Amino acid sequence: MSSSEIVVVGGGIGGLTGALALARAGRAVRVLERASGFTEVGAGLQLAPNATRLLDRLGVLDEVLDIGVQPARLVLADARTGDGLAWSDLERARRVFGHPYVVMHRHDLLDILLRACQAAGVTLETDRAVTGVQTSADEAQVTCADGSSYAAHAVVAADGLRSTLRASMHADEPVTTGDVAYRGALPIEEVKRPHDPDTVIFWLAPGMHLVQYPVRRGEMYNQVAVFSSPSYAAGAQDWGNPEELEAAFAGTCPPVRTALDSLNRGFRWPIYDRPPIDRMTQGRVVLLGDAAHAMVQFLAQGACQAIEDAVTLAEQLTRHDPVLALDAGSSEVGAAGGQASLERALAAYESIRAPRVARVQRSARVWGEMWHIDGVGLTLRNELFRRIEPDDFSHADWLWGWRTPGD
Repeated sequence: MSSSEIVVVGGGIGGLTGALALARAGRAVRVLERASGFTEVGAGLQLAPNATRLLDRLGVLDEVLDIGVQPARLVLADARTGDGLAWSDLERARRVFGHPYVVMHRHDLLDILLRACQAAGVTLETDRAVTGVQTSADEAQVTCADGSSYAAHAVVAADGLRSTLRASMHADEPVTTGDVAYRGALPIEEVKRPHDPDTVIFWLAPGMHLVQYPVRRGEMYNQVAVFSSPSYAAGAQDWGNPEELEAAFAGTCPPVRTALDSLNRGFRWPIYDRPPIDRMTQGRVVLLGDAAHAMVQFLAQGACQAIEDAVTLAEQLTRHDPVLALDAGSSEVGAAGGQASLERALAAYESIRAPRVARVQRSARVWGEMWHIDGVGLTLRNELFRRIEPDDFSHADWLWGWRTPGD
């Protein structure tokens, strides 16, 4: 393998977006995915303007808009009484931020990215479980469980929450909040009582919430029920089971209770994140997406932040570590593409992304506490929400309005 190649470890949304951004920047890219195919576990995801702006730059937004849904509004409601608390005009948000808010099925986005990577000449390999990376002044050597190995100019670790490659930089482990999600997307005709198809709605109550929105051109309906598990707090092993789900939502209003009937009880999703880190690079290895900054889902920014990572990395490599023309038959990059220029590129990426994602991670935790709050805090929260005007996005500008240095 040519040591001018960049190897991306992990073929999820973050990994494929990274591969596409790098290929668009003129890099030779190889993706190594441990599974036997490229697929996404889960159901729906939300793409705020900070992400759709970058998908537009990568040339895939038209396909995203074709299969996704552009909701007209985002609504916060009381899950017990059914009363509305606040709403945001997402059509106004599109005018403010220049790009739309889109909801879609995770697998649909992955398919779009996969096709774009194929068209861009990215080499895609499955059944490649990466076990480690050794770096030197000249290259990185990636090794896999099946004995295969790859020489690379740099390695992008996009291997998810339980990243193998992160362990060489940080000794931490994923941390659970004690919250559990039950989620799924169903054909719209199988949903008993879907909410307004132009709306993303968050039903909030102490210790729980429910999110509902359409995906796949409105043909499917995504629902996610999240609750704080009492048995986790008590130290039980079997925490967050379906019986606790029922108990958590027992006092909710009819639309929320009806939604529970459509949820798959066969698999629970404990919610994890990781503590923020300052170091996202080591030698020729760089962390991207959940491998760098797994976050709780309360800001719906996990995929969005991975997309920001991907484009920022490609930008900084272009700026500090440009691709040079290679001599015929040579597999080596020139001096400007050597270790020093790569180090500058990765250091710049880290300095841009680490503070940004740390703020998002911490804010997601705070937002979750706000959603699930009880007592006097709940009363104060509701009063605060009711004062927010539908066209006021000052509170979201830091998040949705963020731009990469090259934007």
